[in-house]
Amino acid sequence: MKTGGALVIGAGPAGLMAAETLAQAGMRVTVAEAMPSPARKLLMAGKSGLNLTKDEPIESFLAAYGAAAEPLAPMLHAFGPDAVREWAEGLGQPVFAGSTGRVFPRAMKASPLLRTWLARLDSLGVSLRRRWRWTGWEGDAVCFDTPEGRQRVTPAVTVLACGGASWARLGSDGGWAAHLPELTAPFQPANMGFRVDWSGHMAPHLGRAVKGVRLQAGAATSRGEFVISARGIEGGGVYEVSRALREGATLSVDLMPDVPLDEVRARLDRPRGKASMGNHLRKALKLPAAKQALLMEFARPLPADVAPIVKALPVRHAGPLPLDEAISVAGGLRWDALDAGLMLRDRPGVFAAGEMLDWEAPTGGYLITACLATGRWAGRAAAERG
Repeated sequence: MKTGGALVIGAGPAGLMAAETLAQAGMRVTVAEAMPSPARKLLMAGKSGLNLTKDEPIESFLAAYGAAAEPLAPMLHAFGPDAVREWAEGLGQPVFAGSTGRVFPRAMKASPLLRTWLARLDSLGVSLRRRWRWTGWEGDAVCFDTPEGRQRVTPAVTVLACGGASWARLGSDGGWAAHLPELTAPFQPANMGFRVDWSGHMAPHLGRAVKGVRLQAGAATSRGEFVISARGIEGGGVYEVSRALREGATLSVDLMPDVPLDEVRARLDRPRGKASMGNHLRKALKLPAAKQALLMEFARPLPADVAPIVKALPVRHAGPLPLDEAISVAGGLRWDALDAGLMLRDRPGVFAAGEMLDWEAPTGGYLITACLATGRWAGRAAAERG
């Protein structure tokens, strides 16, 4: 391959945005992707509705990134929620905001947006190399295993956009960390489910969604729903408190968040006659079967005063589900290993972007927005250097 030009490793949202930015700056760009096709994780996200960003003020948007908000701030100010909407619409994909502020393409899927994006990159002269797996450096040369054999490339600038360490089958396997071990904080699951060793009586409820609850873990709360899976609890409501749970907070669930404690107690104080406690709970509180099953799973033997348990049911779990099944990851390239332009301090001319950086965020549009913003930021800095 020719020397010079710009090399982007990874064809997810961060890598494709870096490639677009570099090409628009007039550079010759090659994107090397380890998988047979680009942006597989983006396409998977689009199967349930592609949540691109969130319609909220940038200050509260930044707060979702926790400790990483400070280093990410200039990138998200430069390319935040409004810019993401304009970018998507510039690709011919009108967007809308749902009732919670989450922003989706009207087509909901990722494939129409990706097709148009790839066509734009092709028109800019960007070259996409598929099944090119990065194997490290030899001096200034970047090395790859490819279907045509081993390849060495010596670009003017490189942007690493290799993803995190979850969903290996989609290309994000974290294997790149072996090439940068001293610069990488350990990976941890983020936006993940948690293992629960259910008793046999939960079998009829596996796969059911539990709606209309409030989850609490330390200072983190969620009004989302979750799913009782065969292995534990999963879904958006759990993901929103998963960071706090991973860090050791206990989990409680308010099964009736819109009913005050005194009202729950008053309903339960009504005479129950010969009805069993289970039937009394069902009739007095009108709890759906899945909620009542959770109550019996975690609160037996029931105390005389059940109301506080209904409002704060302690949920025991056995830790996160495997890293490879997490929606995203914490850990990755440390911020102190990068300069303000996302260039590796120890390797001038090499920049990094996307989920391979050490940040995490809840679902809800924050993940894709930060990938796009860091990809654009790294692409601009690389173009200035190149």
